[in-house]
Amino acid sequence: MALNPQYADIGNGFVQQYYAIFDDPAQRANVVNFYSATESFMTFEGQQIQGSAKIMEKLSSLSFQKISRVLTAIDSQPMFDGGVLINVLGRLQVSTKFVVYIFFYNLQ
Repeated sequence: MALNPQYADIGNGFVQQYYAIFDDPAQRANVVNFYSATESFMTFEGQQIQGSAKIMEKLSSLSFQKISRVLTAIDSQPMFDGGVLINVLGRLQVSTKFVVYIFFYNLQ
């Protein structure tokens, strides 16, 4: 299969949409639609999680409601199967703390 020539646009669009939904407490539950019921994986601070229900359970257990995020870089790479590998680097601050966290997120 050929590489997708629009990989950068796909990556940027996905990231913008994902974080717009995630960062809105009223919409956050809709993030479940980005994950497969069985084939999505997430590692959060060493804890490995599989499937959309478990991922949402973990995300829902986080103690913050409001979050502010600055995306530093969105680097996308085309995959040979037509997919896109997206790496996101940024800073975030949650409503419960005055600490700024640096984060890295990898999506496929």
